[in-house]
Amino acid sequence: MPDRNLMQRALLEAHQAIGVSEPNPRVGCVIASTDGKILALGHTQEAGGPHAEVAALCATRKTGHDCRDATAYVTLEPCSHYGRTPPCCDAFIDAGVARVVIAVQDPNPLVAGQGIARLRAAGIAVDVVDGEWGEASRELNIGFFSRMIRARPWVRMKAAVSLDGRTALNNGASQWITAEAARVDGHAWRKRAGAILTGVGTVLDDNPRLDVRLVETARQPLRVIVDSRLQTPQSARILDAPGSVLIYAADAPIEWREALQARGVEVALKPSDNGKVDLRAMLDDLAARGINELHVEAGHKLNGSFVREGLVDEFLVYMAPKLLGVGRELAAFGPLERLEDSLALRFVSVMPIGEDLRIVARPASAKVF
Repeated sequence: MPDRNLMQRALLEAHQAIGVSEPNPRVGCVIASTDGKILALGHTQEAGGPHAEVAALCATRKTGHDCRDATAYVTLEPCSHYGRTPPCCDAFIDAGVARVVIAVQDPNPLVAGQGIARLRAAGIAVDVVDGEWGEASRELNIGFFSRMIRARPWVRMKAAVSLDGRTALNNGASQWITAEAARVDGHAWRKRAGAILTGVGTVLDDNPRLDVRLVETARQPLRVIVDSRLQTPQSARILDAPGSVLIYAADAPIEWREALQARGVEVALKPSDNGKVDLRAMLDDLAARGINELHVEAGHKLNGSFVREGLVDEFLVYMAPKLLGVGRELAAFGPLERLEDSLALRFVSVMPIGEDLRIVARPASAKVF
């Protein structure tokens, strides 16, 4: 029972790294005495800052606690390589920690069991519990696991819809289908993301900011625009600080490109054979830039392209108790000739958020890492 309670506490600590640790995984650490008393807590800080293990060890030093014979509970295998910071497993070894309990092995090829091996070679007892704790850690870091294993971000498509599945009226009006509580919750999911993506059609029609402002955050996700012909106006609100903006285009007139770059916007060319942006190549590029979770808030046409190419890992849908009748759908793809050709989903969670329902669903055929 002490191990269970202390690992649960480490997972709660790991959640404190949401909106902070990108592109590093969200990790929590608890250091406890032999009788189960918590000596220190720590979670991963901003990139280049202390990892969870080092943050917890620093906390013990500040309070004067001795870590010799202590047990450390960590939600992800301690790293064994030099990156922006030294290896965390070496920090445990130097501190004299007697035992390390790990929720799940790190999928990073630079670690992948080597941290566990180094700890054991130093005489430290190591238990990898996995099970429900490993599943919880993977879910919290699903984008990191995706990037390490598949070399692409976890793609989450968010939409607000009516009970009859409309995201907007025929004239494009969509503010607001859902109530305030759902909008605040949606910003909490934006905070999770390394990048928030939309299409140029949404930029031209709605002029969104696409930032995190309804919940507190230590950082603004990268804002990404899919804009094949580079039509984004220089006056668009999405280009305003704080935060960075990246536009993917298929063709970019040099004058317009230079004008956007003068505003601090990066333009990347990823053309496909049909003259549009190659979405798969774009995802590859975002992974190379360290994006773990990609949060898509786009119109029905771009959504349809993501669905049609099988690129959506998760749907985050807020459903309002209202009917809109004729209007725009969540994703424009098809038409399908057979029901068997539909995209089968499974519900991960369904819960009320204020007046609305929040539905999280994933493709039924998708595998969890």
